[in-house]
Amino acid sequence: MPIDAVAAVAAEPRRAEIGWDHKDIQLYHLGLGAGSPATDPDELRYTLESRLQVLPSFATVAGAGTGTAGGLSSPGVEVDLAAVLHGGQTVRVHRPIPVRGRAVQTSRVAAVYDKGKAAVLVLRTEASDDDGPLWTNDSQIFVRGEGGFGGERGPSARPVPPDRAPDHTVERAIREDQALLYRLSGDWNPLHADPEFAKLAGFDRPILHGLCTYGMTLKAVTDTLLDGDPTRVTAYSTRFAGVVFPGETLRIRMWSGDGRIQVAVGAVERDDAPVLVDTLVEHS
Repeated sequence: MPIDAVAAVAAEPRRAEIGWDHKDIQLYHLGLGAGSPATDPDELRYTLESRLQVLPSFATVAGAGTGTAGGLSSPGVEVDLAAVLHGGQTVRVHRPIPVRGRAVQTSRVAAVYDKGKAAVLVLRTEASDDDGPLWTNDSQIFVRGEGGFGGERGPSARPVPPDRAPDHTVERAIREDQALLYRLSGDWNPLHADPEFAKLAGFDRPILHGLCTYGMTLKAVTDTLLDGDPTRVTAYSTRFAGVVFPGETLRIRMWSGDGRIQVAVGAVERDDAPVLVDTLVEHS
């Protein structure tokens, strides 16, 4: 069987040294649409090195996203990448990410779940520097056709949607060139740039990276409800429910709670077709 769950979970973590500086942070933020208007003081904290703060979702691209790629090549994991879907993402930050840093990153398969028609790999990437842990990054990867091996189904609990209107709703436009800019942070999948490749995958044009939508949403929540202070975010999780195309508009609904913000994201131009669901921002 292409996935040997026991071997995958038992494999030694892969270890790599990664580094970043203000240019990596700025490029990532620009790829999320930051910097418009360019002279807005609220945007300069994402784009100007002398005022720079770091969105915790940067952890998904630190080291050019090598943690997830390493997990897919772990012992016991032999899959057809055409059958792979990014199902969900969780980032937990143990302290604010510095603008410039070096860290040791370890990646491993934390769990393999049997969903019947698909297997779910939980690829865990942890980063630490000389001062201790920085972040824990979990990617939930669906592999179609690899279920049915008799393994655990995994957790099924999901956030209960609030039974009221959103406390805040904002819209964020996606530029036509946004996927081209975002991919410079490390995700070179031609699905997001090459129209011919996109057609082979069943789309009439390239789609936006799910992790770009993920970062855009965290920025919108931070700016709207956390006084523009990304250091207040302690954890951020979502489930990817649908694709987004460059040129579309995200409608981001937010419900505030005690240290938690629930979020739902839809595509305005497609009757609010779900994009991100079961989305939760935890904060101080």
